[in-house]
Amino acid sequence: MRRPLCNCGNPVAINYIKHDKTYYRKQCDSCLRGVIKKQPRWKTSGYKKKHICDRCGYTSEYDMQFNVYHLDGNRNNCSFNNLKTVCANCQRVLHLVGMKWKQGDLVPD
Repeated sequence: MRRPLCNCGNPVAINYIKHDKTYYRKQCDSCLRGVIKKQPRWKTSGYKKKHICDRCGYTSEYDMQFNVYHLDGNRNNCSFNNLKTVCANCQRVLHLVGMKWKQGDLVPD
């Protein structure tokens, strides 16, 4: 049997085992403690970070080397044609050049 999921999508913890039957909690530890894990708006809209930079073409297998940018600077506008995946190097260059791209609303894990 698979472990049930909380409303937030995280797996719930085992509460206790009695007579070879497993009883699970209703919520995950974060929800029980009141810690709310906020998903970035771009992620809830369905956008996925790519493993290639849209500006320079740099590729990496690690997702943490890329950031999501909103082209128009409005972080509430999460349409796919407004979002770009940019590497950390291009992020710094764009900041120096003064482009209007702003870093997406990333939440550290």
